[in-house]
Amino acid sequence: MSNLIRIGTRDSTLALWQARHVQEMLRSIELESVLVPVKSTGDINLTQPLYEMGITGVFTKELDIALLNNQIDLAVHSMKDVPTLLPSGLTTAFVPKRGNPMDVVVVKSKRPKKNGAVIATSSLRRQAQWLNRYPKDSVVPLRGNVQTRLNKLNNENWDGAIFALAGLERLEIPIKNSLSLDWMIPAPAQGALMVVGRESDKKMISQLHSLNHVPTVLCVKAERDFLRTLQGGCSAPIGALASVDNDKIRFKGCLTDLDGKVHVEVEEVFETKTQNIGEKAAKILLKQKGAAALLNKIKG
Repeated sequence: MSNLIRIGTRDSTLALWQARHVQEMLRSIELESVLVPVKSTGDINLTQPLYEMGITGVFTKELDIALLNNQIDLAVHSMKDVPTLLPSGLTTAFVPKRGNPMDVVVVKSKRPKKNGAVIATSSLRRQAQWLNRYPKDSVVPLRGNVQTRLNKLNNENWDGAIFALAGLERLEIPIKNSLSLDWMIPAPAQGALMVVGRESDKKMISQLHSLNHVPTVLCVKAERDFLRTLQGGCSAPIGALASVDNDKIRFKGCLTDLDGKVHVEVEEVFETKTQNIGEKAAKILLKQKGAAALLNKIKG
């Protein structure tokens, strides 16, 4: 590794914002860096729904390969896109403070239809939870970066589209009409970034650990362990959200059928020192009536 750290990033506007944020964090500990944009499979193929692509880490694979091939020194990922098991030879360098983890629906009218609305999203989790709450609505696929999706919403005969609030806030995009989805449980680690490096770069990795935001690390670990225990991929209809409240971690997770007809939740409070919070929460959820059968259906 040279003195100038090469930071790999996707080339979307949001990904570049996130990479520059990491770059500023490195500068705070007197480490200089340069950004290296890399196209991901998920950015190239914008027509096929993510769950149909059959690729683990559709937005992270190319960056991880670049790391392993020593073409970059660090990769900046949206953590919700990262598989729960990193490729051999790679490790988490640090996790910055999380952004807003919640979802929001951007609507064309301040008074959206009460029944029969058409909502756009390519997330199975968002689709499932939306249809659980609004069973008379319909959901259509929507791919692309944030601005592309907003443009499509304006040009199509849809009533609204669902976005991660963190992305809209980071890009400071003005939205005329939006509704908070405080009832929707977000994707595990939504709003958080993961900076990944090579295990062999021990000196640099050790130095970067000082940049970890500990409450975020605790929460996203619990959420990703919940996902891993349920053996769900990044596109699975699984939601999880943990938050630190003094010496407690409040955890909420869910599993929802794709048509929204079956929805099971778990909500628990753990001591922060509790081990394997996400795994414990997943096992509690699976004890609920219909949860194990639903999981088998989704995985099958």
